[in-house]
Amino acid sequence: MSDVRHVLVLPDRDAAEEVAEALEERFGVDEEPRLVRDALAGEDDAEDAQWLVLLRDEPGRLDADELNEFVAGWDGWREEP
Repeated sequence: MSDVRHVLVLPDRDAAEEVAEALEERFGVDEEPRLVRDALAGEDDAEDAQWLVLLRDEPGRLDADELNEFVAGWDGWREEP
C-alpha cells in the first residue's frame, strides 16, 4: 500500500473548512482531512496565513488534476507534498 498524500492550499480558514467538508461529498474520502495553518515566512499577521488541507489517499484513487480543479473553486491549488 502506498502512502499518497495531497496538500491543498487555501487562502483562509473558511475556505479550508468548506473544502474539507466538500471533499467527503465529492470524492467520498475515507479519512477526515487535517487542517493546518501555514503562516507565510516572516509574517506575524494572522491575515497573511494560508491554510492547508492535508489528505491521505493510500489507495491512490484520487486524481491530482481533478483535485486541483476542485480546489480552484475556492481560489486554492494542490501542491506536491
